[in-house]
Amino acid sequence: MVQKYNIFGTQVGSHYLAMGVLGGLFGGVYAVVGGSKPKPAAPPINASSPDEADFIKKFIDQAEADEKKAPATKH
Repeated sequence: MVQKYNIFGTQVGSHYLAMGVLGGLFGGVYAVVGGSKPKPAAPPINASSPDEADFIKKFIDQAEADEKKAPATKH
């Protein structure tokens, strides 16, 4: 019925070998290609004074926090 191969002294069916090869192939590709993507760098803040830079940073942080709190709206 099924072709069997002798591997390390054990009879193994051909369908198990095929599943192992395909699983290893696709698992290896997923491990290499998958993963987290680097976060894009934010543009530099061109402020004329340190106080202005702090204000801009606080404003951006507050805007991001408000964006996360607000429910998603459909436009």
